[in-house]
Amino acid sequence: MRKIFLLVGLVALTLAAASCNRELRRIEKSNDLDKKLAYADKMYEKKKYQMAQTLYEEMIPVFKGTDKFEPLYYKYAYCSFYLKDYTQAAFHFKNYLDALPSSPRAMEIDYQQAYCYYKLSPKVALDQTNTMKAIAAMQTFINTYPQSDKSTEASVVIDLLRRKLEQKDFNAAELYYNLGHFKASGVAFKSLMRAYPDSERSDSYKYMAIKAYYNYAKNSVHFRQKERFETVVNEYLEFNDRYPSSKLRGDAEKYFTLAKNNIKTLENEQNKTESVQ
Repeated sequence: MRKIFLLVGLVALTLAAASCNRELRRIEKSNDLDKKLAYADKMYEKKKYQMAQTLYEEMIPVFKGTDKFEPLYYKYAYCSFYLKDYTQAAFHFKNYLDALPSSPRAMEIDYQQAYCYYKLSPKVALDQTNTMKAIAAMQTFINTYPQSDKSTEASVVIDLLRRKLEQKDFNAAELYYNLGHFKASGVAFKSLMRAYPDSERSDSYKYMAIKAYYNYAKNSVHFRQKERFETVVNEYLEFNDRYPSSKLRGDAEKYFTLAKNNIKTLENEQNKTESVQ
């Protein structure tokens, strides 16, 4: 019985779809533009966005310059958004603003354009061009509409996106360290700390820079070691000034002590060599 009910349901759906397609084709062939627009609006209200989009697209050049263009293009842009085609949606929202900058819907559309870039922001490991576009667009929105209720939401989105960029930069710095590229890792962790000074992990970035520079010095050629251990000392002193209450202070101090001991050993070796000469 269950199989029969499923079969009947499938047949009913197929017939309904065929009926809709026939109706759509009949409307598309119609020369009654108002009727065609009314049908597109009906499909939009029923959330049949693909059908609505097909009809709206045909009527855009026809109604451009008339009072019907703005609501038509507004819904057309949202069709792409609701169909989760965020690339096209962002494109159409931008076109809407370019064509209708004084529209009472301008603030809403401006936010939606930025939100599309947010939805296009990919996983951390991938290229973050759309993430940066989203941050820039959201910040522009905040600057343009500081009193908008959406400004708070835009700030939250910016924070989420910045965390993603921070994680990507962290992964790169950590990869350098794991591959033994200690100088590159030290530079990357310092850059990370400067780029995200308010991050709750800022002290750990400085600590990793110290650790990376220590390993860089330890693995350097002998005549370069002293100056590179001195870099470790200076990095620790900056760490101590900036993060006096950090839980990592003790671990950082170990590298500071090791670096100073290595400097002392190298200076003693140099003194012995000079006294022999």
